Amino acid sequence: MLYTEILNDNKDFLTLYKKGKYSASKYSVIYVKPNGKPFNRLGITAGKKVGNAVSRNRAKRLIRLAYRMSEVNMPVGMDIVIVARSFICSVKSQEYCGYMEKYGVQDINRMFRSFAPNKSRV
Repeated sequence: MLYTEILNDNKDFLTLYKKGKYSASKYSVIYVKPNGKPFNRLGITAGKKVGNAVSRNRAKRLIRLAYRMSEVNMPVGMDIVIVARSFICSVKSQEYCGYMEKYGVQDINRMFRSFAPNKSRV
């Protein structure tokens, strides 16, 4: 991935869940928060409700592929956590990649812009 490192620390995940903005769909929930660094950090989770280990690993592979394909259209300098939902297992990779390019990137850009300070306030 070009501008991305892996988000591993549990503390960072919890901070994103509490203080980040989110967008939910039938495939996944996307949490976003600026990190002030010249790169993005990506975390992917798939809970037991998604299915067995094979299903969870497939869901994470799908999310990683979709992110990698749409990474160039995303702003740089944010933490992203994508949580898989159970419906993602019944979808083909092309369909999820298309969803991510069309709606996911748009939602991420919108949420990232909402964190920018309002300069019109005095």
